[in-house]
Amino acid sequence: MFSHVTVGISDFDRALAFWRPLMAGLDQRERIIDPAKPWAIWQPAAGGRPLFIITTPFDGAAPAPGNGAMVAFMAPDRATVDRLHALALTLGGRDEGAPGLRPGYHPDYYGAYLRDPDGNKLCLVCHAAAP
Repeated sequence: MFSHVTVGISDFDRALAFWRPLMAGLDQRERIIDPAKPWAIWQPAAGGRPLFIITTPFDGAAPAPGNGAMVAFMAPDRATVDRLHALALTLGGRDEGAPGLRPGYHPDYYGAYLRDPDGNKLCLVCHAAAP
């Protein structure tokens, strides 16, 4: 369904330091890291799409997170949600909802919410039942 998802950043080095370990933890491999552009692109370990991209806005204006906009990353298990949420907080992320079940979505929805250093909202989620 998706070709790529792009989020705006204001400081490439800071954003890369935040996103790089999270993408590695989700088994996404680096496709392009180009500080001169500046942008960084990740893709699934097996290749192909979808791509996840961080970049400064092409129009040169300041990035601005959307109200109601969020990117949700699927984690393979609940432990990965917990681990990456904690990691993101140490990398300058801001908590928007601790890891836990959200049965209002469905009985096995286990998610965590946070914002990156530029204010972009993200979710780490596992849809699988507990082992």
